[in-house]
Amino acid sequence: MRAEFNSALDNTILPFLQAPSAASHGDALAPVVLALAVILAAAKLGGDAAERMGQPAVLGELVVGVLVGNLTLLGVDWFQFITENATIGVLAQLGAVILLFEVGLESTVRDMMQVGFRSLAVAVLGVVAPWALGWWVGALLLPEHSVYVHAFLGAVLTATSIGITARVLKDLGHAQSPEARIIMGAAVIDDVLGLVVLAAVAAVIAAADSGAGLSYGALALVFGKALVFLVGALSLGVVLSPRLFSVASRLRGRGVLLATALTFCFTLAWLASAIGLAPIVGAYAAGLILEDLHYRELAAKEEKQLEDLIRPISSFLVPVFFVLMGMRVDLSALMRPEILGLAAALTVAAIVGKQACAVGALGSRLDWLSIGIGMIPRGEVGLIFANIGLTLVVRGEHIIDAATYSAVVIMVMLTTMITPPALKWSLSRRRLR
Repeated sequence: MRAEFNSALDNTILPFLQAPSAASHGDALAPVVLALAVILAAAKLGGDAAERMGQPAVLGELVVGVLVGNLTLLGVDWFQFITENATIGVLAQLGAVILLFEVGLESTVRDMMQVGFRSLAVAVLGVVAPWALGWWVGALLLPEHSVYVHAFLGAVLTATSIGITARVLKDLGHAQSPEARIIMGAAVIDDVLGLVVLAAVAAVIAAADSGAGLSYGALALVFGKALVFLVGALSLGVVLSPRLFSVASRLRGRGVLLATALTFCFTLAWLASAIGLAPIVGAYAAGLILEDLHYRELAAKEEKQLEDLIRPISSFLVPVFFVLMGMRVDLSALMRPEILGLAAALTVAAIVGKQACAVGALGSRLDWLSIGIGMIPRGEVGLIFANIGLTLVVRGEHIIDAATYSAVVIMVMLTTMITPPALKWSLSRRRLR
């Protein structure tokens, strides 16, 4: 009876969920709108459940994504088409860009300069320590693999997910605190430094695979890209942004403020990508550059602030990003004991390594523990690093094989899920003093 019911249910529902195969012959929009309906509904249900348990909504969005994405383990593959849809993937990436732009809008370059040296210290320590610990864990638990694998595992641990911590701080109402500015400033620098490390390690691996050597000049070029982008974007952006909005204020029509701001954001995101950095770094820099004074005339004309105009877009795209992140986790690959052991060691190294960056906040009245915890999550950046590792090969050996990738995914999930409750506890502990 149950088999007949399942068969009837599949015959009724599957034709609608298998729209991607028919999209090449018909309407390509149908699977996209269906996927968005599922994602947004799941995100709100997960977010509501998390908040009812006293947790930030982002944790619920991630967990519900994992649950929906792994329904295949129960024989339900209705939602498999979502993770395979390229358009949904692009929308998720766009959600990450919008999130970082929105977070950047909550601070200014002037704010960042006030804590700049501490952010730099936190960022440098938050890259060096995890890289060393990750390299050591790889050498200890994967001795049969090459040194390139060990170095790349260290590089994966350098990542910090600005998006996860930013969303948590925003949900907890601490986005404007001095600790949040330290974390956000350090996270931007941390991502740049981490991507520089990743680029350097990837260049060494590519050179080793081809049998060629890597020149110091090529390495210097990789490091120079990050420095030029940061200094150039922030310095020129502060000068050019007021002029850009001054010209835009002369335009007629509706939505000029939002369009101009998004143009600025997407341009910097593209520039970051063009020189080999993550687009989210450019998006955050764009938000950081823009100040109320730059677009005050346009805001008065349209009677709305930029933050209010961005919020509906963020409410739509950001949940797509977090739910899809969860859906791409394969729980069936995470049940092997050896993978769990490696994952546990990587998780400990990831957490301890980021606590080293709290040393950069010592000697001040800042909550150094909250800063260290805020740097823990690897989130989307860690997964991006791991995915790159899957494509790298040295003399026929994959730098990140399927088993190691699964261990990295566990580490990413745990550091992402640990951070919201740990950060909430740390920040509330300070209020009780």
